[in-house]
Amino acid sequence: MATVHLRIGDLVWGKLGRYPPWPGKVVSPPKDLKKPRGKKCHFVKFFGTEDHAWIKVEQLKPYHAHKEEMIKINKGKRFQQAVDAVEDFLKKAKGKEQNSDGKGDSKGKKTSNKPLKILEEDDEDLSALKDPSEKDLTDSDPEPSTLERLGGAGPGSGYKWESSPVKDDPHFHHFLLSQSEKPASSMEPISKRLKIIEEDSGSTSIQAADSTAINGSITPTDKRIGFLGLGLMGSGIVSNLLKMGHVVTVWNRTAEKCDLFIQEGARLGRTPAEVASTCDITFSCVSDPKAARDLVLGPSGVLQGIRPGKCYVEMSTVDPETITELSQVITSRGGRFLEAPVAGSQQLSNDGMLVILSAGDRTVYEDCSSCFQAMGKTSFFLGEAGNAARMMLILNMVQGSFMATIAEGLTLAQATGQSQQTFLDILCQGQMASTFVDQKCQNILQGNFKPDYYLKHIQKDLRLAISMGDMANHPTPMAAAANEVYKRAKALDQSDNDISAVYRAYIH
Repeated sequence: MATVHLRIGDLVWGKLGRYPPWPGKVVSPPKDLKKPRGKKCHFVKFFGTEDHAWIKVEQLKPYHAHKEEMIKINKGKRFQQAVDAVEDFLKKAKGKEQNSDGKGDSKGKKTSNKPLKILEEDDEDLSALKDPSEKDLTDSDPEPSTLERLGGAGPGSGYKWESSPVKDDPHFHHFLLSQSEKPASSMEPISKRLKIIEEDSGSTSIQAADSTAINGSITPTDKRIGFLGLGLMGSGIVSNLLKMGHVVTVWNRTAEKCDLFIQEGARLGRTPAEVASTCDITFSCVSDPKAARDLVLGPSGVLQGIRPGKCYVEMSTVDPETITELSQVITSRGGRFLEAPVAGSQQLSNDGMLVILSAGDRTVYEDCSSCFQAMGKTSFFLGEAGNAARMMLILNMVQGSFMATIAEGLTLAQATGQSQQTFLDILCQGQMASTFVDQKCQNILQGNFKPDYYLKHIQKDLRLAISMGDMANHPTPMAAAANEVYKRAKALDQSDNDISAVYRAYIH
């Protein structure tokens, strides 16, 4: 086998366990990270993720020399996004080199390209690999330390990838906040820490914020899964659970919505009670607090099917008081309870890219690991039941208020003779640029209000957030103003349209 000498900053293909090679960059490990004993390896940051890992030298290949080969055998969307992130990184690094040509003394500061030595020397500071611009799978832009200098082995050099099982998905991150007696406001932001995990393959993996995500695909739990509620969010979630091999029993108030999922392999539950009694973990995702209570406490409700050890996971966005009530009645029957509302939209649900906020029974959270990986890109555990509801309402309060403000800006632009498209173009070049802003504004300009997140639901969330503020004696004037605009939009028959239809409240 040809020997390739890698240095800090070199781009590589890293192989972890039995899963596909992934593009990454050799970086300096943090100071307090213990190096694996007896292994010749490099510390690699994977593109398109928050993941880092010690990778053995025989599991690394130079990026450029093997790019064509890897692209041919890997076709996934997330893989392509990671490759795009590498190319973007190279363009920016090249631009920096060109901009520095002819400026100042050529003997000025040099980018470190000394070999990354494992087990002998002290490691460099973690800040050297911190990427302030990396936000999600589609926005990864690592701070360049040097352009790739890789040579050596080509596709026919005799590389052989080692293979051994690894448990989880490289794109999924678990964020575990301390489940202590402290109030939520005093919880340490564990997303600033790193957790080290020794895997079966012998590689040590580190993910931001106490993550347990490792490079690989999902191994579905052998527990029987129940799912109640096949609306905009629930439909995408169930579809992804089935795609990833979970055994799922479904129920919906309108039974016809179950048909498509039965065709995809789901089982049909006749009542919520039947689903809860026959499944190990039952998820619920419905519209509001009343629907959530009725599903549990009503005729043939979940509570009638709960037995000791059965798990119930409430994914609906509701108020903390509803969560407390449901938690108490479920646990009173010997059941185990977790709340897990999701941040996202119908599209993100379909794509399996939701953000999951969980609180309650930590063991249920752990039992739901493969389910959360199937439906989302990130999971947070926030401690005692009620905390996830509080956090979710705050997030949706901000999103709803922001959407109302954007709609107000678009209509003010029109009222003052300014081009709405130009307003959007300028907005998307500034600090507030985001996929959310671009998509919502483009839909408004096209008159497309097909629901991705129902307007009636964001108004409900604003109402609940304002009520939560009242109970905490905390003012929420911005949310209150936005709530009035959404109420006007509902009066204009926009309830079942997308949240962007709040725009119509300003033009009628």
